[in-house]
Amino acid sequence: MSMKLINILVFCALFFSATKVEALELEMDNHCLAQNIYFEAGNQPLAGKIAVANVVLNRVEHDKFPNTVCDVVYQTKEWRTSWTGKTIPKLGMCQFSWFCDGKSDKPKDSKTWAESLQLADEILNGQYFDLTEGAMWYHAYYIQPYWSHHLNETVQISAHIFYR
Repeated sequence: MSMKLINILVFCALFFSATKVEALELEMDNHCLAQNIYFEAGNQPLAGKIAVANVVLNRVEHDKFPNTVCDVVYQTKEWRTSWTGKTIPKLGMCQFSWFCDGKSDKPKDSKTWAESLQLADEILNGQYFDLTEGAMWYHAYYIQPYWSHHLNETVQISAHIFYR
């Protein structure tokens, strides 16, 4: 085999494996973002779902947070070992409460889940702008977390108040 042919084959192998890796990462990002939309805003109107996703993407872009969608969604301060030996997030220590509330993270409402997957795909493909004006935090309007007084409120959308 000629050196030129070997170089072409090596290039193709690298190109196609990189493409497959990128496709897998996008699929994982889509799943993680859809989970966050589903559990944090599944009962919200479209604007509320988009805004929750905007916070995740704003965090990905900020240097104080992890740099992938999944790492942002699953970010926790502390992990523990369950009685079965499985490593799980410690209750109350997650950035998004659904991830460490001790309940199943498997969607039960298939229609809302399918809508969340579709919306996550559209958001990751840039079909919506940031409704939150750069927010990186939010909470439900009916609670007052200690940290909210130290941030600038940007907008309230449905049941959530957003901050940066």
